[in-house]
Amino acid sequence: MKPAHSSHLPLWISLILTLIMVIVVRETAVVLCQMAGIEKAANIVGLVAMFVILMAWRLLKGLPSWLTQASNTLLVDSGFAFLPVSAGAGLLLFALGDELLGVMITMIVSTLIPLWGLALLANRWLNHAANTDSTTTTEQKGQP
Repeated sequence: MKPAHSSHLPLWISLILTLIMVIVVRETAVVLCQMAGIEKAANIVGLVAMFVILMAWRLLKGLPSWLTQASNTLLVDSGFAFLPVSAGAGLLLFALGDELLGVMITMIVSTLIPLWGLALLANRWLNHAANTDSTTTTEQKGQP
C-alpha cells in the first residue's frame, strides 16, 4: 500500500472534483444497468464500482490528499443521510402494534452490528497507517 501523495488544491476544488467523480461513476452505472435491463441495481453497481476504483487507485498510486480532505468534509455529517429513513420508520412504528418490539430490536441490531464492524475496521486501518508513518519517519531520521 502506497502512502497518499499530497497536492495543494483548495477545498472547494477538491469538493467539486470529488462530486464530479461520484456523479460520473453513478451515471455510468445507471447507463450500464439500463443497457443490461436491470435499472434497479444501478445504485449498488455504482457503489461497488466506486469501491473497486478507489481501492485500485489506493493500491497502485495512493489516494491524493485532496480526495481524503474532500471526503472527510462531505462525510462529517453523514448521519443526516439516515434522517429521512428514520423519520419514516418512526411514523410507521405507531401502526405496528404487537410487532413493535421485534421491529425495534431488528432495527437496533441491524444498525449497531455494521457500525461496530466498521469501527473495528477503521480503527485497525488507522492504527496500521499511523504505525507505518511513524516507522517511516523514524527510519528517515536515522539516515544521514
